[in-house]
Amino acid sequence: MASHEVVPVPLRELTTLRTGAAPERMLDAETTADLIDALQAVWSSGDDWFVLGGGSNLFAGDEPFEGAVVRILTSGIEELPSPHEGRIRLRVQAGHSWDDLVAHAVQRGYAGIEAMSGIPGTVGAAPVQNVGAYGQEIQETLVEVELIDEGASEPVVVPADELGLGFRTSVLKHHYGEGQQRRAVILSVTLDLAVTGASGRVIRGEQLRRALGLSDFEPVSLEWVRERILATRAAKGMLLDEHDPDTHSAGSFFQNAIVPEHIARALPPECPRWPVEPDLDTMTVIPLESYYGLSPRDEKPEGLVKVSSAWMIENSGIGKGFKLPRSRASISTKHALALTNRGGATAAELGELARFIQSRVHAEFGLLLQPEPVLVGVDL
Repeated sequence: MASHEVVPVPLRELTTLRTGAAPERMLDAETTADLIDALQAVWSSGDDWFVLGGGSNLFAGDEPFEGAVVRILTSGIEELPSPHEGRIRLRVQAGHSWDDLVAHAVQRGYAGIEAMSGIPGTVGAAPVQNVGAYGQEIQETLVEVELIDEGASEPVVVPADELGLGFRTSVLKHHYGEGQQRRAVILSVTLDLAVTGASGRVIRGEQLRRALGLSDFEPVSLEWVRERILATRAAKGMLLDEHDPDTHSAGSFFQNAIVPEHIARALPPECPRWPVEPDLDTMTVIPLESYYGLSPRDEKPEGLVKVSSAWMIENSGIGKGFKLPRSRASISTKHALALTNRGGATAAELGELARFIQSRVHAEFGLLLQPEPVLVGVDL
């Protein structure tokens, strides 16, 4: 047995949703070199595999995973100069706690990720699904990632603009029903943050301003923002607490639906919605031999709108705290998007609840909600 191979631990002990049997194999990696060695050992064996960080975005099935799970336990933050005045770069190991990184940045007056305080999981998982909260997303500060592609002998550095970052997605994310566009593992992440010091900064984003209850444009400290965000997340059951079953979840189980404008207009006007920003970098290329001095008039593309899945769940007759008869799985009593394990719930029970919610929302509003966590050994 390789030095980094360990006795497999049931995934229900390593995931916040608390489901999953022990896999066939498990390997722990506490350094980048160990991680590369472990991955290459798994790849050469031909086993099925996946990596596990904080376990906060994984819904694992009741049957043992027939393959290898590589646990990323690396940590460390390196401060680097930024080529931009008034900014600093942080290179962070993939297994480092995301919230510990946010706390580090806030304590030192580095701005750009403070609204994402309290998000569980590891730094390496953050770019995979382009984590975000209250209008702030990692793609705003992400410079590059160091990763290793499946089967490769050496890692490479990939700029952020090559990761296909979108709303809770990237080319590295395993979407329900389909694989990743690029099967690779992140080893480290580099962010570029603004140095504000103790003076803080003016909050301009409307979504974050609403969450913080700001009515003016006076600067606020990063510590104050972090404290308010943590309190808000705790009120929604989105801060892990051993004694609060509402936090035994994978966070938001369903994604907010992104639909064309005409679909959004068909929903009740009370349904909260937010426009999805268009790609402002799109350009039209006209072959020189076809150019006669006038550019063709582009048809204005139909815009996309993000609509509230939580609102649709509650308005399809499923309220907070809802559970099916004799089930140990329920919707959080604090947040309609969170499916929770009330103690000993199986993946089958949580899956049954998820399918029921999907069917009710589809019957009422014609939209099929998509799961946000990575599903392993589970079908919806």
